[in-house]
Amino acid sequence: MSGISYAVWSASVADPAFSEWLRSACEPEWTAVVEHRFAEEINRGEVSDDKMRRYLEQDFQFVDSFTALLGAAVASADSFEARVPFSRFVGQIATDTERSYFHRALAELGGELSPTVLEPVTLDFRALMDEARTSQNYALIVAVLCVAEWVYLGWASRAKQPLPENFLYREWIELHDGEDFRAWVGFLRGELDRVGPGLGVEEQGRVLDFFQRATRLELRFFDMADAQ
Repeated sequence: MSGISYAVWSASVADPAFSEWLRSACEPEWTAVVEHRFAEEINRGEVSDDKMRRYLEQDFQFVDSFTALLGAAVASADSFEARVPFSRFVGQIATDTERSYFHRALAELGGELSPTVLEPVTLDFRALMDEARTSQNYALIVAVLCVAEWVYLGWASRAKQPLPENFLYREWIELHDGEDFRAWVGFLRGELDRVGPGLGVEEQGRVLDFFQRATRLELRFFDMADAQ
């Protein structure tokens, strides 16, 4: 199935998982993100301070839109069982672990939590999150969330042990790998696998469109971060 694009999902393909169909339809951009030079440099602890500062400053600008998108997932989910993991993850974002990392990392790098200039890709990605949120369409919301989390698991899981000693890299990798984060990504994929096959052809196409747009933005974001 890899590398082959279908107009609509079909259970007759080699891997019938709806989430895998979405991912494979995003090649080669998906692999380009997961294996991006910038991601590899994070995993080795070799990103320059200037690049890491710009990257984290821009990445922090997604926190509010991402949290709002999680809230929309809670509101639009079709069952209590589906709402619980989203609610739990909102709580995790609001805890000191991730917020503390951004504060400590940007203080170490001399960065700002609210930079004056937002990169075009940052604005475009926030716009996509807001578009998914205001749609109140559960499948579209989960598609954007899934890309954002799954690609980060993809590159972070490629880090070799021992992880870099510098907390700037080690903690960022650990936030996007590990048992709990893998389970979270598995839940997002599972929700797409659950609701996707029951959608009509046009709606499946909309989900694929949002999934592809999010993947392209992830690639643009890493390209931005890697630019001199």
